[in-house]
Amino acid sequence: MDVIARLDSGRTWLGTALAATALLLVGSLVFPTRVYDGFVWHYFWGPIYADAHNAACAVTGGGTTELLYQRGACRVAESSGAIVAEPGYTVVSEIGYMVILLFMLVGVLQLLRYLDIYSERDLFYALVPFMLFGGVLRVIEDANDAVPQGVEQAISYPLNTLIISPLIYFTVFLLTLGSLIVAYRLGREGVVDEYQRLMAVFGGVFLVLSFGYLLFLGVTADYVSLYPQILLSVVVIASLVSGGIWLGVERFAPHINAGTGLIGLVVLWGHAIDGVANVIAADWLGALGVDLVYSAKHPANRFIIDVTESILPESIIAVTGSSWPFLVVKMVVALAVVWIFDEEIFEESPRYALLLLTAIVAVGLGPGTRDMVRATFGI
Repeated sequence: MDVIARLDSGRTWLGTALAATALLLVGSLVFPTRVYDGFVWHYFWGPIYADAHNAACAVTGGGTTELLYQRGACRVAESSGAIVAEPGYTVVSEIGYMVILLFMLVGVLQLLRYLDIYSERDLFYALVPFMLFGGVLRVIEDANDAVPQGVEQAISYPLNTLIISPLIYFTVFLLTLGSLIVAYRLGREGVVDEYQRLMAVFGGVFLVLSFGYLLFLGVTADYVSLYPQILLSVVVIASLVSGGIWLGVERFAPHINAGTGLIGLVVLWGHAIDGVANVIAADWLGALGVDLVYSAKHPANRFIIDVTESILPESIIAVTGSSWPFLVVKMVVALAVVWIFDEEIFEESPRYALLLLTAIVAVGLGPGTRDMVRATFGI
């Protein structure tokens, strides 16, 4: 009965996905201007198309699409009534992508239930290389965008759309899911003893290839530099901070770590990478001998910096910088997550607990890796 229930829920999910896709396709064919141009192209494909060509915007109307490279020209086109799409996100696209990702997460849960996998902690560790790979792949996109005008991009259109936000997240997701299915099948057929280890190997290969490509650019391309001291500093400091907190909790409040165990250390480390990378990029690049300037892009980080600068006197900020509270907040929140995921949660729903923890680590480790590697290569 349990197998039948899993099949029924999987069919329901697939049927919903096909129905939504068919509705969108029919609407685009019947009402191309309103549904495709005004919704699909305007909020989803248009921004990606413009970003893929390093354009200020893409304009569509009257059956033609044009790329504009000056923001003033984009404003003129918009005022004339044309549909203008700029690189980046809008409220509509963010809501749309959130709905899609939540729906895909439900589908992944259905798949994991059907295969009866992902209740083992080893698979959680095997997914960490994929999180690192996602951050590094995002820097490859940054490097591709940094190509000087007049120089052909190494990854040109349409292939570069696969590493442009937000499609890059789907690219990493599909590579991870495909690796999981292949590794699991080989494990069931007895080709490998433990599919989790093969999964980690897949992720490691993706990571090494992507980072190796950036190293190649760092040596051969004028628009990419190489500052290994940044990478080393972030990894060492983040490891000391997260390891110190985890060992301290294990010594004085072991009940906090009782549910997650070493997974809690990974949670802390992933968010420490994000916090330390932001602090170093914002305040300490000069101390490392790097003549680069990065500003906070995430609203939460910017808010914390603004509050710090409004509270602390300039004499203190001149010594400590203003971004260090972001690391403190990250570690407090990460430790709270470790505390919440107690033994009872793992006993009742191990698969859901591990999947949620994977998402929580990815939220910190992915962007943190991107910030760390981007600064390392001066992009």
